Amino acid sequence: MPKLTVFLGGLLSFVMAFSQPAAVTIKKLDAVLTQLNGRHQFNGTVLYAENGKVLYKKAFGFTDFRSGQPLQTSSSFNLASITKQFVDMGILQLYEQGKLQLDEPVKKYIPELPYEDITLRHLMTHTSGIPEYFDLFTRYKGTLDTLDNESMIRLFARYHPPLDFKTGTAWQYCNTNYVLLASIIERVSGQPLRDFFRRQIAIPLGLKDSYIYNVLMPSIPANHVIGFREDNGQAKLFDLTNMDGVTGDGNCYSSVEDLYKWEQSLYGEKLVKKETLALAFQPVKLADGSTYPYGFGWFIAKEHELYWHTGSWQGFKNLIYRDVQRHRTLIILSSGEETAGRSFAKALFEGKDYPIPSSRLITHVQVIDGTGAPRREAAVRIVGNTITEVGTLKSLPGEEIIDGGGKVLAPGFIDSHSHVEGSLQEYPEAIATLNQGVTTIVTGQDGFSSDIDSIKAGIARRPIAINVATYTGHSTLRAQVMGARQLNRPATGGELGKMAALLKAEMQKGSLGLSTGLEYEPAYFSNRDEVLQMAKVSAAANGRYISHLRSEDFDFANALDEIITIGREAKLPVQISHIKIALKDDWDNSPGILAQLETARRQGIDITADCYPYEYWHSTLKVLFPKTDYTNPVSAEFAVNHTFDPAGSVVDKFAANPAYAGKTLTEIAGLRQETPARTLMGLIAAADSFAKQHPDIDEVESIDGKSMADEDVVNFLSWANTNICSDGANGGHPRGYGSFTRVLGYYVRERKIMSLEAAIRKMTGLTAEHTGLKGRGIIAPGYFADLVLLDPETVRDHATIQSPKALSSGIEKVWVNGVCVYEHQEATREYPGMFLSR
Repeated sequence: MPKLTVFLGGLLSFVMAFSQPAAVTIKKLDAVLTQLNGRHQFNGTVLYAENGKVLYKKAFGFTDFRSGQPLQTSSSFNLASITKQFVDMGILQLYEQGKLQLDEPVKKYIPELPYEDITLRHLMTHTSGIPEYFDLFTRYKGTLDTLDNESMIRLFARYHPPLDFKTGTAWQYCNTNYVLLASIIERVSGQPLRDFFRRQIAIPLGLKDSYIYNVLMPSIPANHVIGFREDNGQAKLFDLTNMDGVTGDGNCYSSVEDLYKWEQSLYGEKLVKKETLALAFQPVKLADGSTYPYGFGWFIAKEHELYWHTGSWQGFKNLIYRDVQRHRTLIILSSGEETAGRSFAKALFEGKDYPIPSSRLITHVQVIDGTGAPRREAAVRIVGNTITEVGTLKSLPGEEIIDGGGKVLAPGFIDSHSHVEGSLQEYPEAIATLNQGVTTIVTGQDGFSSDIDSIKAGIARRPIAINVATYTGHSTLRAQVMGARQLNRPATGGELGKMAALLKAEMQKGSLGLSTGLEYEPAYFSNRDEVLQMAKVSAAANGRYISHLRSEDFDFANALDEIITIGREAKLPVQISHIKIALKDDWDNSPGILAQLETARRQGIDITADCYPYEYWHSTLKVLFPKTDYTNPVSAEFAVNHTFDPAGSVVDKFAANPAYAGKTLTEIAGLRQETPARTLMGLIAAADSFAKQHPDIDEVESIDGKSMADEDVVNFLSWANTNICSDGANGGHPRGYGSFTRVLGYYVRERKIMSLEAAIRKMTGLTAEHTGLKGRGIIAPGYFADLVLLDPETVRDHATIQSPKALSSGIEKVWVNGVCVYEHQEATREYPGMFLSR
């Protein structure tokens, strides 16, 4: 790419006679556009004037990236939608000449158009309801077709696409309107639009750099600017397409100098009378009597004062803004896809703040981008909270440079099953997640959730370091509708309706979908149909379903059939939470289970799973009694002999007797001088009694239960449709602090069960796909800058049952939304986290 140099194009002066506000405006405008040009964020021309005098005009960059030819303020840009102003002027000229009427039906001039009640005024004000032509052409075009005005009209005449709304009842910007208006000018005047524009507008105003051009014309003047975009540090052609045989909605070319002449002419009567021109600056009146702030080719920021319009087409981003009270004018024309220059200039003209996002370049890294592709040497540019470029990049003036030291840069990890959200108000720095590279957590799991308004209010009240998304919990909905003491039965039809309404409302606020914890008491007594009906509500909103299955041990087959059935009948993606085999009798059966899931996928059921990398779970003692018969010795014996290993299972918390915490169930049984089965029943009874006496304590007991085989864990982690999760909280089971680094250190580096690229995909891109989160989980331009810098040679977990909050090693640095939130095993005390909506 040619070196970007600032070229002086025309007059640039700072005259002492200027008013101080004008001088300040010019100084800011010049400084920021110069900075943006140096950062490859602005390539264009600008003009600012007051009281009929040009105070500032300047050109930055090149007309054509391939030649490096410098821009001039006389260079002609594709105006894109600013073209519409000239089309409206042509209609008003023909109106003054008595050749057409604004409220006549369009069919008078285009009889083949299949709409009866649309007038020229409807077209001019974007109130026709006609759909955009882009999709229509894309659907029906031939491989070599180029669209022009007449062929566009034929498409509408042939296929009769329905109106987007009843004509005159709403405002909706639509380019089709102006292609039709241009065709009306041609049919009424008997001239091609290019000739009409030249004779009726360009020549009378002395516009030397302005003309109509489309790809069907044989030649284009030499001073035209080429559209381009930057793709990972390389400039590439991004200009006219096979839709650019049309004119009217765009494809008028002009310079800032000519556009200023055009804007100044609107104070006089060079083209039409003042009373005719006044029609262009009146807000359109809708059928219900309300108005919308758009006239004929002008947005109305403030009636009788501020009028503007942008022009955006591939490779071009433009603005014309006029203040008719203070006689100020701003015109900015730019090539390239960056909009920062236009946005800043518009805000400055309006007297508003528009902070220019900072730019950072992470260099000397091996990028593993979250897609599963092999790592590659690259640099990553971040502007604000967004990744803008990935590739062989050079630093820009004033840009912060971050040397990655040759380590791996990956997308920030996404934990699809987290319980950290409940601790964020007390611990907003979220060390539990950041120390293992997690930048986004998905909460609302196991059927329990906070409502979205509460989550958002909490973040607003106390900002957090990580992003949060949520499911809506089935058990939470049951408790809200049925009451906490009425959960030992299925919901009635009326209750289901109320639960469905609550779920629908949460889906509208951004919930990912429905979660269930069918093994837990609040949902255990729901039946399959109840869950299915709720899943259908999620499906109707394009949501998802995730489930802690009804059984992970003795009734696993039936539980698996339930979630597959829900996926089939509700027609939505379904995910198994923390997939495991918790019945010792069925250990080593993971290949058979995965074969069953693959069969379901071949049948069109989008079923996936997440998995944490441990052989023991963390929950309540009561889950060991799936029939909720906590005093039944037979069930207790079944638990200790078949569903978990009491000698390897550690009681994590026991408020009734804190001395038991940290001991295995077998050790506690020895202290009590009874069998592990008898101890299990005794602990539950003691915990229930304590809970009744201390209702203010949330968690009375918990256990880390050893009930999985490592080979099954490996198989589940390795399945192509499994993503990594933690199911962790801020303490308790070590998975809360170590799941992701345990996978990278133990299972990837030491056990070599999968490549580092595959593992990172299971923590990032695949998880984003499984949760429905957009713009996360991939290192690519346009994605949010959630990133983790890690050392693949040293990354590992250190959290254990005895030390569950021990920090991981090898996680060098973590960014959330472009802000560094963790480095040197410490939080930076920055809190850029966001709530992420579906």
